[in-house]
Amino acid sequence: MPILEVHDLRVEFTTPDATVRAVDGVSFDLKAGETLGMVGESGCGKSTLSRAILNLIPATSGDIVWMGTNLSNASRRDWHCVRRDVQMIFQDPLASLDLRMTVGQISRSR
Repeated sequence: MPILEVHDLRVEFTTPDATVRAVDGVSFDLKAGETLGMVGESGCGKSTLSRAILNLIPATSGDIVWMGTNLSNASRRDWHCVRRDVQMIFQDPLASLDLRMTVGQISRSR
């Protein structure tokens, strides 16, 4: 069973002049023990996809299922609980990680 399922996720930004599709129909499953890395050129939507998965920006449509629970319409409290278990490392790792600590030490210090 996947721990994270993303189904047909879309993120659009609307301006007075146009609608920009930043993420257009991304789907994947991530199982326990797997690692997911997103690779692509600058501006292709990697960070936007990650932020939408964590509900840091709203997804226009699609489903995000964490540990069997669909989070697409989850409350702030539900998201607070989920964020204890997941973390996004932004593109600038020096701003995200403490180089004096291992990932295990960072996880235990929260």
